[in-house]
Amino acid sequence: MPQHSAGGGPTSAWQVFGIFLRLGLTSFGGPVAHLGYFRDEFVQRRRWLTEHSYADLVALCQFLPGPASSQVGMALGLMRAGMPGALAAWLGFTLPSALVLALFGLGLAGGHAVLPAGAIHGLKVVAVAVVAQAVWGMARSLCVGRARVTLMVLACCAVLLVPGVWGQVGVMLAAGVAGRWLFGRGRAAAPQAPIDAPDGLHVPLRRRTGAVLLVVFVALLVLLPLAVRLWPGSLLAMVDAFYRVGALVFGGGHVVLPLLQAEVVGPGWVSADAFLAGYGATQAVPGPLFTFAAFLGASMQVWPGGWLGAVVCLVAIFVPSFLLVAGALPFWAPLRRSPHAQAALAGVNAAVVGLLLAALYNPVWTSAIHSGADFGLALAAFVALVFWRAPPWAVVLACGVGGAVLAAWL
Repeated sequence: MPQHSAGGGPTSAWQVFGIFLRLGLTSFGGPVAHLGYFRDEFVQRRRWLTEHSYADLVALCQFLPGPASSQVGMALGLMRAGMPGALAAWLGFTLPSALVLALFGLGLAGGHAVLPAGAIHGLKVVAVAVVAQAVWGMARSLCVGRARVTLMVLACCAVLLVPGVWGQVGVMLAAGVAGRWLFGRGRAAAPQAPIDAPDGLHVPLRRRTGAVLLVVFVALLVLLPLAVRLWPGSLLAMVDAFYRVGALVFGGGHVVLPLLQAEVVGPGWVSADAFLAGYGATQAVPGPLFTFAAFLGASMQVWPGGWLGAVVCLVAIFVPSFLLVAGALPFWAPLRRSPHAQAALAGVNAAVVGLLLAALYNPVWTSAIHSGADFGLALAAFVALVFWRAPPWAVVLACGVGGAVLAAWL
């Protein structure tokens, strides 16, 4: 059923699929850049939800294991068009890169890079502009006042000093405590809309449904390894391995790679050379890094490989995210309306901006900006996005071409 919320009339699952399919075709740069694309599309352009609601949603997905950007997309689809919308958002955002990587895994790409090296580098450069745009916009609305700016800077410094997912989670927990203490003593936590005003964070699921989904998540995590022992077989073992990785990896993105390597290279399902080749191809395609599972499934040396293996591994690694997001959101929506929760979220939102700022430096800036030409290309992309309001897909395309031209010229 279509849902009504901020930013216009009802949205069908097909409309959600079309929007996320376009994002899946153009969202280069990794999970942090994806959050920037989502903010531009759903907060700035379509006004599906407010800046504060979006930051709250990002904060929730940062706390959950799994791919944060994909989980934000699922949540947006869920809030717009129910569970069919969540499925449509995931399918649209995931399908383009999953198809390319599955084809590469089947050997149809001939073992060569998907794009020229210069174009790949240009896509890394555009990620700098996309993340900088997100930091710029979110800081202007979520870091108003000395206290919030200070929390943002402290969060950024802390994450740079203590890298890794536990540093990020610890920073957000500390920021929540600081926000509760700073903004919960008789003052407004943040410039928020009235409690009954539409902010786009509508969850069409009951808490009972959410609780059932969370129980299913835990049950699968416990029962799948037992099932593999009782009924040995490569298909069930693959489902268990990829479900476990999707359920237990915090931080998403590149964090999943060493876990997947242990799961698929160790048993001999995929060769080490094929694993590294697939990892290189994953860097050249848009969409979530978790679509690497489609390549691994397609290139399996045991049954099921090919298209069936790609589908099985891809679905298995994303199922935990579905269960967690749909299970947590019914509890999150009312909790965030509490005055105490609002105060804590004011601190968490400032910390989220700090985390994005830290990610802008490392790994986005450090992996992309190696010369004055790179900096100039990133600056031009930033100006095009922020001041010229150019569509992100056009800027991505221009930077890919610019990177190829610079590589051939310099």
